[in-house]
Amino acid sequence: MGTYKCCLIFKRRFRWTDAPPPDDVRALFAEHSGGAATMGADGLRRYLESTGGDPDAADADAEGEADRLLDQIRLQGHQQRAGPRLPRLGRGQLLGLDDFHRFLFSADLNPPLRRPQVHHDMSQPISHYYVYTGHNSYLTGNQLSSDCSDVPIIKALQRGVRVIELDMWPNSAKDDISILHGRTLTTPVSLLKCLKSIKEYAFVASPYPVIITLEDHLTPELQDKVAKMVLEVFGDILYYPQEEHPKELPSPEFLKGRVLLSTKPPKEYLEAKDGGAVKDGDAEQNPGKGTDDDAAWGTEVPDFKTEIQSAKVREEDASEHRRDDDEDDDDEDEQKMQQHLAPQYKHLITIRAGKPKGGTTSDALKCDPNKVRRLSLSEQQLAKAVVNHGTEIVRFTQRNLLRIYPKGTRVTSSNYNPFIGWVHGAQMVAFNMQGYGRALWLMHGFYKANGGCGYVKKPDFLMQSEPEVFDPKKPQPVKKTLKVKVYMGDGWRMDFKQTHFDQYSPPDFYARVGIAGVPADSVMKKTKAVEDNWVPVWGEEFSFDLTVPELALLRVEAHEYDMSEKDDFAGQTVLPVSELQPGIRAVALFDRKGNKFPNVKLLMRFEFV
Repeated sequence: MGTYKCCLIFKRRFRWTDAPPPDDVRALFAEHSGGAATMGADGLRRYLESTGGDPDAADADAEGEADRLLDQIRLQGHQQRAGPRLPRLGRGQLLGLDDFHRFLFSADLNPPLRRPQVHHDMSQPISHYYVYTGHNSYLTGNQLSSDCSDVPIIKALQRGVRVIELDMWPNSAKDDISILHGRTLTTPVSLLKCLKSIKEYAFVASPYPVIITLEDHLTPELQDKVAKMVLEVFGDILYYPQEEHPKELPSPEFLKGRVLLSTKPPKEYLEAKDGGAVKDGDAEQNPGKGTDDDAAWGTEVPDFKTEIQSAKVREEDASEHRRDDDEDDDDEDEQKMQQHLAPQYKHLITIRAGKPKGGTTSDALKCDPNKVRRLSLSEQQLAKAVVNHGTEIVRFTQRNLLRIYPKGTRVTSSNYNPFIGWVHGAQMVAFNMQGYGRALWLMHGFYKANGGCGYVKKPDFLMQSEPEVFDPKKPQPVKKTLKVKVYMGDGWRMDFKQTHFDQYSPPDFYARVGIAGVPADSVMKKTKAVEDNWVPVWGEEFSFDLTVPELALLRVEAHEYDMSEKDDFAGQTVLPVSELQPGIRAVALFDRKGNKFPNVKLLMRFEFV
């Protein structure tokens, strides 16, 4: 029973009740229990097989899985505390309808993703994989005045990020190396502290290689000091090739437990001449509103068709006044840097960054059969490049690495639509990991694939060269349709105060469900709002046609409807469509920062047709 004050005098009472099992759950139970009132291990095994159990598993393994689940359900029943939807057993080892329902609604026992372990082929060169990549990994907040620290680096590694970026600058005495965002008011942190933290946390979430990208602003003397520092900290786990220009990058499997270095010219963040002034119209709107819901999570991720068109307009408007990123200057800087690199420092670089001579996009995307390299483009440069060079980018990324980074005007550490990079094969789509919001939720969800190891193998169509290279601009046919049914939600009453959503009555929850992916697949839909209920029952089904299901992400959000004010956030998750398990599943929800709520979850069904 919940009591809410009304008009300072009156009180309104609302009874909390558990929702009964949905009709689909009742039908499943009847089917696999043979119409009996209880279900044993055989019935549970039949259910697991019917919902896409491992087709390669032997009968003994399937039987063991059912017995294991029964044991876990029984164990949770013994440990059950006050609160709904925890699996429990009746007498003996048989499941009743309510027990079966509670099992289905357990995010631990009945998760939506297919496999919790690495299952992609990890023996191909790194260029065949998307790699979980951070941008300015040392920043705790905005790009202009926040503190620099090793704490964001540690958090990123604990989440599974595999590429850490460090900007190296001489300290004030010019005798040591500081990590900071140059030409800003950010406070520095020492390189040595960052390196030690990377070593300590590099492999807590994944055994696969960590790549440190170094934004280098150092003299040869300090570069030599960096080399000695790196060797001292990492020792044998530092990998570097014997030959100066390898023809192919090693595989993630070969590089397990190793750390690699990559460098690039030091002008990446000077997006405009004369000190990088921000052009009118480029800066983020209302950067001071970072705590507002619209800034934190309410703004939708822009469709990348819109971003491409916006980049074209900016280019036309600015062509007479300004070159983007001064590529010719970068070429000169790169040549000078390579000429003056300290010999030992140069030898430790595994992934070399650079552009061929020439200032055009076609020149930058030329492939050298005798060596591989990494190219960095800003999100705006990529949006311009894909207009006329989409297939060249795809071909380039089949052997070389392409890194995309946020435009320098994202001063609040916001992020962009990652799909424009992913659909063109860019391996390192770099994100501000402290820039919480819908774009970062997509990144979190994408790298839940392949056991959350930080490496996701690119789809085969992006690696093919015959009969032709994949063209992202060409319309694709629908490959499959995903049907999603949202039955109900629960857990908010345990994780939130009674008046968190509404001072005067229980919340009015609704769910938003949709697809993030290529423009043809991207869409969001929503259920009706269920009034005054902590356990909303929707029972609504949605259908999504997918042209590129290999890259598609399922977006799930919960909100509380508010008639007079902005709707309240009530949880979110993003799941890779390629790893969804068909059938009825419990989908755990997360907060704005990507931390899992202890109890909040939705009961959903996934079906591919």
